[in-house]
Amino acid sequence: MKALIPDHIIEMKKIVKTGRVLLDESDRYSYAFDASFGTYLPDAVIQTKSVQELAMLVKFANRENIPIYPRGQSTSLSGGPLPLQGGIVIDLSVMDNVLEIYEEDLVAVVSPGVLTASIHKAAEEKGLMYPPDPSSSHVSTIGGNLAENSGGPRGLKYGVTKDYVIGLEVITPEGEIIQIGGKTVKNVTGYDLTKLIVGSEGTLGIITKATLRLLPKPLGTAALMAIFSTLVDAGKAISKILSSGILPSKMELMDQASIVAVENYQPMGLPTDAEAIILIELDGHPLALKEEVQSVECLCHSVGANKVIIPQNSLEKEEIWKARKLVSPAIVRIKPTKISEDATVPRSKIPEMCERLQQIKKKYNVNLVVFGHAGDGNLHPNIICDKNDLEEMTRVEKAVAEIFTAAVELGGTLSGEHGIGTMKAPFMEMELGQIGLDMMKRIKKAWDPNDIMNPGKIFPEPGQKLELK
Repeated sequence: MKALIPDHIIEMKKIVKTGRVLLDESDRYSYAFDASFGTYLPDAVIQTKSVQELAMLVKFANRENIPIYPRGQSTSLSGGPLPLQGGIVIDLSVMDNVLEIYEEDLVAVVSPGVLTASIHKAAEEKGLMYPPDPSSSHVSTIGGNLAENSGGPRGLKYGVTKDYVIGLEVITPEGEIIQIGGKTVKNVTGYDLTKLIVGSEGTLGIITKATLRLLPKPLGTAALMAIFSTLVDAGKAISKILSSGILPSKMELMDQASIVAVENYQPMGLPTDAEAIILIELDGHPLALKEEVQSVECLCHSVGANKVIIPQNSLEKEEIWKARKLVSPAIVRIKPTKISEDATVPRSKIPEMCERLQQIKKKYNVNLVVFGHAGDGNLHPNIICDKNDLEEMTRVEKAVAEIFTAAVELGGTLSGEHGIGTMKAPFMEMELGQIGLDMMKRIKKAWDPNDIMNPGKIFPEPGQKLELK
């Protein structure tokens, strides 16, 4: 890869006529990190709303072998947008000018810099719903969600981002603008390139517009909080409910460490003596909801729930979900560094994964907090630590590696929604095998022959290891 030279900068400024080329070191440092680990200084940062300018810029970068790094709001927990090899960061958060709802077609057309929460709001104003709801939706862009195939609590019933993307406008690594998919729900014309791009973490192109499928908003919702004396019993309750024929829209798990952290952060009357609680949301017709709430309550008690709390009004319902939202800010008060993982296992393996996590916690003496979207097996084991304590970070690295190993051994995956980026690249072969990983590399080579598009992500370098220190 080439470093930028004065002639490159002159050409970039000629191309980017309506936007900005940021070259000052202070500006570039603002784009040198994300929500994961590591600081990597880019050579330049581009901001423009013009798709044509971006395409010309990519064509120039491909010709000159200059790396390109697409970036949204930089909420990535896996190192997705980090400019590992310098080069050019494309700030797509400024490309927020398109948000159109087509009620009759049940679709939204959006540009990549639109906040996901803005799509939720616009859809709801029309009586519709965009189901994917990552916890970062109020700050994350839809482009970043598309790159990482984000999920969220509603993924249990409604699926994840890729299930709602039916069309894309993409700039290829060679600087061509292509349209894939469209506004129709059914489309089997050739290979499904739309699904290939979603979740590719910016390694196959730059998404400049997306067509998203919407759904009618449910008529009603109901919630429950089930309290358990053991984490394993909570896992059994999740499996029991899901095999009963009832499909909640959300099913979130909080272990004792996260319960205590939230209570210390903002007292809400949570049961700190419980080893786990499950927060459940059901949606649908109000008459059906009453029966489902009663059934879920009985199922929880049948596997050992100490207590099931059913909110009686919208305020009480909001309080239940507030507890889950406070976990992340609460746990970082314990120690300043948070390692947030999203290893995912088959639903039937949730109790066993919970047991494995407790064993890892004791084995490496780490502050491990377990919460997350337990209904679809997407647990979020978070390790709270201090990155300045090198001895502790060594133990943390070993614990994280064992969490990934446990998930794969139980038939699961390294990542349910955070992506691979740099953090999980060393473990890719463990899940995919050598041949599976090689097939992905071939696809990357075909799309991006000069490897300019977000290089250093997903695919491990020889001998690469997880490094958090």
